[in-house]
Amino acid sequence: MKNMMISIHAAYMHVALLLERTGPLSLLLFRLWVALAFWRAGVVKLNDPGGTAYLFNYEYHVPLLSPDLAAQLGTGIELVFPWLLALGLMGRMSAAFLFVYNIVAVISYPDLWPHGFWVGLWGNDFIDHKAWGLMLLALTLYGPGKLSLDAVIARWLSPRISACR
Repeated sequence: MKNMMISIHAAYMHVALLLERTGPLSLLLFRLWVALAFWRAGVVKLNDPGGTAYLFNYEYHVPLLSPDLAAQLGTGIELVFPWLLALGLMGRMSAAFLFVYNIVAVISYPDLWPHGFWVGLWGNDFIDHKAWGLMLLALTLYGPGKLSLDAVIARWLSPRISACR
C-alpha cells in the first residue's frame, strides 16, 4: 500500500511539473487571444468613424467623458494596447489597463446585459467580456510570462544592473 501511494504521488508530481512548464505558453495564448479581440474592435472603429461616432453618441454611455472624446480614446486604446499586450511589453500594466477598460466597456453598453447587470454578471450575458476579464486579471497577477518582451528585457538588464552595484 505504501509503495502504491509513493508511485501515485510520484506520477502526480511528474504530471504537475509537466503542466507547470506550459504556464508561459498559456500566458502567451491569453495575451494573443485578448489582444486580437481588442485589436479587431479598434480596426472596426477606425474603418467606420461615422458608425463609431453614432455608437458613442447614442448607444454607449461612457461615464465622465464626452461621446466624441470617448470614441477617439476608445479607438486609440484598442489600436495601441493590444500590441503592447501581445508583445508582452509593459505586460502587467497593459493587462491591468485593458482589464479596467473592459469593465468600463461593459458598464457603458447596457445592451450587453439585457437581463440587468447583476443577473447578467452571474448569468450568460457579456460572456466574452467575462472571459477577457479573467484572462486580463491572470496576466495582471502573474505577469506576461517568459515568452514576452518584458522577460527578454529583464534577462538583458539583470546582469547589467548587478554589475552596477
